[in-house]
Amino acid sequence: MKPESIVLAIAGAFFGLLVGWIIGTQQAAPRALAGTPPAAMQPAGGAAPAAQTQAPPLDESRVQALRAAAEKDPSDAESRVQLGNAYFDAERYGEAVTWYEAALGINPKDPNVSTDLGVAYYYLNQPERALEQFDRSLAVDPAHTKTLLNQGIVRAFGRQDLKGAVESWQRLVAVAPTSPEADAARRALQSLQSAHPDLVGTTATQPPGK
Repeated sequence: MKPESIVLAIAGAFFGLLVGWIIGTQQAAPRALAGTPPAAMQPAGGAAPAAQTQAPPLDESRVQALRAAAEKDPSDAESRVQLGNAYFDAERYGEAVTWYEAALGINPKDPNVSTDLGVAYYYLNQPERALEQFDRSLAVDPAHTKTLLNQGIVRAFGRQDLKGAVESWQRLVAVAPTSPEADAARRALQSLQSAHPDLVGTTATQPPGK
């Protein structure tokens, strides 16, 4: 994964339609993904999403350079983040976890890396660990939009906890109503509303000013 974004998608099988989103977990602008179809995240059993496109090959020369930088400087968190990103992009999530954990060992207060780690756990079919990691991200930044959006996704499709997902998405809409993540959360809430009107109120599904 590059520092700008990761890809995470939602399978809306519960609602009779597929809703997919690109969810960036970094503060920089998302990289262009035009023409790249999202992967479907299967709701049953917290299974990792089935890839619809072939993962890019690992850039071995870049990895070697980053490893050298990491070995040279034990306090260099950024090289470890970049190694995690490279392995994530190549869909080698176990190795991505190793480097994200190493980066957080140096800088434990980075909610972006913490959330990347949580998403990697989810792709390894470990939704409970993912949710625990998202809690750590939110302890650092309670209004971290990407964490709240991802938390709702994993609650819904890793735990089948629709009430918990609604709570995450409504909290996101409340703390950052004009963010792209809030727009995605509203779409999720609107999809849920038709099937489970008792779970979702109308206020949180409306964009600002409506």
